[in-house]
Amino acid sequence: MAAQGAGSAGGRVVLGVDSSTQSTKVLAVDAGTGEVLARGQAPHTVSTGAGRETDPEVWWDALLAALAQIGPYAARAEAIAVGGQQHGLVVLDAAGKALRPALLWNDTRSAPQAAALVERHGAQWWAERFGSVPGASFTVAKWAWLRENEPEAAAAARAVRLPHDFLTERLSGAAVTDRGDVSGTGWWASDREEYDEELLAGVGLDPALLPAVLGPGQRAGEVRGGLPVRAGALVGAGTGDNAAAALGLGLTPGRAVLSLGTSGTVYSVSRRRPADATGTVAGFAAADGGWLPLACTLNCTLAVDKVAALLGRDREDVEDGGSVAFLPFLDGERTPNLPYASGLLTGLRHETTAGQVLQGAYDGAVYALLAALDQVLAVDGAQATGSAEPLLLIGGGARGAAWLRTVRRLSGRDVQVPRAAELVALGAAVQAASLLTGEPAAEIASRWGTADGPVHPALPRDDAALARLAAALPLASA
Repeated sequence: MAAQGAGSAGGRVVLGVDSSTQSTKVLAVDAGTGEVLARGQAPHTVSTGAGRETDPEVWWDALLAALAQIGPYAARAEAIAVGGQQHGLVVLDAAGKALRPALLWNDTRSAPQAAALVERHGAQWWAERFGSVPGASFTVAKWAWLRENEPEAAAAARAVRLPHDFLTERLSGAAVTDRGDVSGTGWWASDREEYDEELLAGVGLDPALLPAVLGPGQRAGEVRGGLPVRAGALVGAGTGDNAAAALGLGLTPGRAVLSLGTSGTVYSVSRRRPADATGTVAGFAAADGGWLPLACTLNCTLAVDKVAALLGRDREDVEDGGSVAFLPFLDGERTPNLPYASGLLTGLRHETTAGQVLQGAYDGAVYALLAALDQVLAVDGAQATGSAEPLLLIGGGARGAAWLRTVRRLSGRDVQVPRAAELVALGAAVQAASLLTGEPAAEIASRWGTADGPVHPALPRDDAALARLAAALPLASA
């Protein structure tokens, strides 16, 4: 992927947006070469009280601020698409204003509602019909929580959206979503690729409040007047953050991605529709028309940074050795499904150092993801063990030496770190470029060289650390 510069001043410009939990990023990209021409970024405010919430207006204001930072490229853009954090519940009034702050994906207050939904229908029913067994993160559980705890807000809703839908609608005026993001709601039946009216009736949600679901290559509309982006620019359907990153990488079946961000995820693309009744693998749809089996953890970079802060150490100040097993489930956990868990630290001795405890937090965060890797790849008949393909490592953590070494040490696999950064925004830009040129997204990603980067050879797998963590896990479940 080309570096930022002025060499493509005359090329066609597309914009890719990443509206994540913590911030909104915008990339202005040359549609022909993939050169990143400009970047903008603005932070979000996330509540840290009983739940995790954000006023959707914060996302819109952040998008406008990020667009202002890229200046003339926004005014030149011919297409734009939005990748956004998944699962969040946005309830709007008739004027498109939020009735309350959005419930974010990592708000675990809806764990009882998720458990009740699974108990009502059975895990197998959910897996076969929707491709996933809902946990606290899923939008359907958040809607059930809202109806039970704030029934006046649920009754007043005139539109229900996901975070990326909200921004796409503000840009284009179109009430749309895409199959990638909607597959994480728990009310879109992946076996038929349509909203499940039986389920919606059961949770008291009128399907008329939901956006239309667009397929791959379809456009939401055009940019409205009066915005920093050129009026009339094409607006893509957008998608969820992981589906956008998969587009950005031009991911093919059998190739696994481990993403280290606020959440940790491991996923691949598949020709087969996932249906895992254990709930470990979420059966999401891919933005290109295929499938995106995925496992997600709540506790990744933020959890490890919290441990580093508690210890008074820099995040890279780790030490080898010791007998620590640390499961840093500081916000409960999604994979494994332990929404009420807290952090668990065992194996402390007099000789244990602070650096070894910090390394233990890294180990615990990576262990939870690697434990699901084989199951993710097995959806398409592949296996993680012995795979000839390097594991693609992305996200903010991929730039950290301690994260990289931990993944290599616990996986025993070669690891490739793409040079391209901000892959969610880049994937949204790939979608925008595909909409503009008519080329398949995978061909654009290949031409842009988005997955290119150094391959770090495997380290001997640390089976002793993996065994300590496996032994500690039942204690976290107790």
